[in-house]
Amino acid sequence: MLSPPPPRLLLLLGRRAGGSLVGRDALSGVRPTVPRRFIIDTSYSAHFMDFKGSSIPSGMKKLVVTKLSQDFREAVSVRTVAVPTPGDAELLVRNRFVGINASDINYSAGRYDPSVKPPFDAGFEGIGEVVGLGLSASSRYTVGDTVAYFGSGAFAEYTVVPAKESVPVPSAKPEFLTLLVSGATAYIALKRLGDLAKSETILVTAAAGGTGQFAVQFAKRAGCHVIGTCSSDEKAGFLKSIGCDRPINYAKEDLAKTLRKEYPQGVDVVYESVGGSVLELAVNSLATKGRLIVIGFISGYQTASGIPPFKGGTLPVKLLQKSASVRGFFLPHFLGDYREALTSMMQMFAKGELVCEVDCGDMAQEGKFVGLESVFRAVDYMYAGKNLGKVVVEVAPPNVEDSKL
Repeated sequence: MLSPPPPRLLLLLGRRAGGSLVGRDALSGVRPTVPRRFIIDTSYSAHFMDFKGSSIPSGMKKLVVTKLSQDFREAVSVRTVAVPTPGDAELLVRNRFVGINASDINYSAGRYDPSVKPPFDAGFEGIGEVVGLGLSASSRYTVGDTVAYFGSGAFAEYTVVPAKESVPVPSAKPEFLTLLVSGATAYIALKRLGDLAKSETILVTAAAGGTGQFAVQFAKRAGCHVIGTCSSDEKAGFLKSIGCDRPINYAKEDLAKTLRKEYPQGVDVVYESVGGSVLELAVNSLATKGRLIVIGFISGYQTASGIPPFKGGTLPVKLLQKSASVRGFFLPHFLGDYREALTSMMQMFAKGELVCEVDCGDMAQEGKFVGLESVFRAVDYMYAGKNLGKVVVEVAPPNVEDSKL
């Protein structure tokens, strides 16, 4: 039996020969003297794995939810497991960066799908290099390509991702990672639920955070006057740099008094992610025909119920009096808009029209977030309100010793 040719060569031949070596040889034009065979001999391997081009270890680390809890450290454990093998339409991605989201602890608490029981993988988004792929996936990707993805199981050194759900990106920059969940949430929520009109006033809470930074910029692109809440002068300065007209540092200013004094007619749109008393204030601050978009309520996620207290007894009256509305937004319900949103944001970023601020923990007490274990620190850091921009963890440095890509 003939030894199979190297997988990389097989892929090149497959692309030139249209899928099988039949008739004349695709490279030389000479009729082959060996019996006809498929490009990939399935008796050899059902998967296109470039082990020679990229040294793939047998084991890896990943974060697994082993107990349902809103305490991320209590819920999640580091496990050493075998590196998975991609299926026919899948990619094996060596993660370079993974994104931290407020909803990570909602997921570890089992709040999204009560039917899912531990153990299950943690993490929603990652970016890295393709180091292996299934046969049909090789029609679109090859080893060495860089992709970003939004799906479960991202908190791992290697993740298997469906090829159709992967997004090709020019390089493994963490800025691209900010667009997958945080950017997409702001883009789609404001487009579908905000009904933004030029010269309207929009209030963005937690404006210097992962998704708030994008809400500020997209509202400015729509010609709106933007108010942004934040917790420090440094964050207020950042908000000004991305076009926020009125940053409000609530650590120094009374938010309610400031809004009543400077915006007596109310605000037209609120992009709200804090919940509790801030949500109550947002309702009270709405203008006639105002729209309040709830994209989260982070102030309650660390509690047993996951929901912060809200005095909503008079909500129907307040909405009726102002012909106002409260609209909820959950990204998985709007996946039909996802591809267009991502394409548009990628173009903006490439043209220098979109700031994607990343916080890798450079100013954190214990230093930069490097290595899978630092995900725990990164979650704590975000919930302490210390981040400026999207919190990102570097899983592996660009030149890992075992890589030849």
